[in-house]
Amino acid sequence: MEALQQLPALVVLERFPVPVLAITADGEILFANSAFGEMLGYSTEALQAKGFHEIFRAMTADESAVAVLRAHADLIVELAHRDGSTVRANMSRSAALRDEDQFALAVFQDLTERLWVDEL
Repeated sequence: MEALQQLPALVVLERFPVPVLAITADGEILFANSAFGEMLGYSTEALQAKGFHEIFRAMTADESAVAVLRAHADLIVELAHRDGSTVRANMSRSAALRDEDQFALAVFQDLTERLWVDEL
């Protein structure tokens, strides 16, 4: 237990084998682990230089990015791959649940290949 208590949160999030993304209300990408970067073909540094609307396709700009992510929790979202293609992924609910939280943190499951095969 002591070893877990001493691990910084960012180290734990980076080690997750699934794509993880944290984003602020104004659309700044706070954190993307390497699995998220690999899913979209970017380094984590390149992703952090991007904004919400450069990554998420077909999302409204009228609300905060956190509100939009919360509204699309547990749904399939479309993400922009570096090569211009669309990655479709199931997005979890945010781990930051309180209304006063100024960020959303979600995990993703890439469904692109499975959905493509199912459509055939």
